[in-house]
Amino acid sequence: MNQVLRQPLTDSDILRRSQVFSILDEIGEALDLTESQFEKARQSYGAVGDWISGSDDQLLASAHVYLQGSSALGTAVKPIRRREFDVDVICFCAGVASGVSPAVLKAAVGNRLKEHRTYARVLEEKKRCWRLDYEGDFHLDLSPTISNRFCANNGELVPDRSLQEWHPTNPRAYKVLFDERAALKPTLVRTRVAMQRDEATVEPFPVRETVKGILRRTVQLLKRHRDTFYENSTEEIAPISVIITTLAMRAYAYCVRRHVFEDELDVLVETIRMMPHFIERPILDGQRAYAVWNETTNGENFADNWNKDERRAPTFYTWHRKALSDFESLRDAVGQDRLSLNMERSFGSRVTNQVFDTRRGVISTGRKTGALAVAPLIGLTTEKATASTSVPQNTFFGDQ
Repeated sequence: MNQVLRQPLTDSDILRRSQVFSILDEIGEALDLTESQFEKARQSYGAVGDWISGSDDQLLASAHVYLQGSSALGTAVKPIRRREFDVDVICFCAGVASGVSPAVLKAAVGNRLKEHRTYARVLEEKKRCWRLDYEGDFHLDLSPTISNRFCANNGELVPDRSLQEWHPTNPRAYKVLFDERAALKPTLVRTRVAMQRDEATVEPFPVRETVKGILRRTVQLLKRHRDTFYENSTEEIAPISVIITTLAMRAYAYCVRRHVFEDELDVLVETIRMMPHFIERPILDGQRAYAVWNETTNGENFADNWNKDERRAPTFYTWHRKALSDFESLRDAVGQDRLSLNMERSFGSRVTNQVFDTRRGVISTGRKTGALAVAPLIGLTTEKATASTSVPQNTFFGDQ
């Protein structure tokens, strides 16, 4: 394996970067759907599945409803401006032949939902799916699919936006592939710098486990960065989530299989750096095109709209350059004020302040219990660091 090394890290660097990654992990956690939100969504799509499969319509006799997209992958993020989050669901109709038109099957799903008093009140028709809008909580987008007999990987076919054709897709195999890559563990080393700088040694250092893992957190943070970057844009040209997710998981797998890293921050930054390398430029219909292929089935190009709208590819590269620069700045930031400001710019003030407020509460508790210290280049911390200085206990009631 090749080692991604720059200047040797001091002990203070190691602790500072560890704390930066911890804060990023906490931001990702704050962006997660709550257990109650996810449970409501799970119950809702389960009930919807039971209702659809109970239809007398033969098209729906073998319907199977399952979760897809970010909620299934564990990469969902709370939206910035609205309270509702997206839950993407597939209504897989295994017994329906490809000779049935997408419009007919979509109508059958919609008609069944309209027969339910509650669903009918919150039902909204979209171009190729049906939306159940649970206002103030979440909305559930239900897309019909059928079997793709030409896919050796148990793929499916989904309606195009015009409801004229079936297009290949494979959400279940995509999730399996994503989970496999998310389970890959990078090889890290920890550089310990002795008081004499010429006595530095390198030793194996285990990955610090997070609930989500590095890949899922990377995807979440990138999606939030995108949402913040395009928050005030009036054009719907921001990179779509499936492109960010696909490029990130391919880059992550490439990096962890080939390199040894200083720490998790290096893994995150190098993953982001490598993402554009997995954008292909094939000749399609006689012209140079963009392609971000779904590796789990033939024919699904997540970047298809880049070839129809000339603004989209440049938009992705502009955002990616900014994202890479911002995450490099976070990796190298010294001082909590600078770090907090950089994070606000990248992820928004609301979630950033929430995380830092929680941390300030921990520091306040640490001060009261005498566990607080000052470390060079870090500031106040409850973690032990080389050359840290204990902060005297202060009960705010005067000297004891």
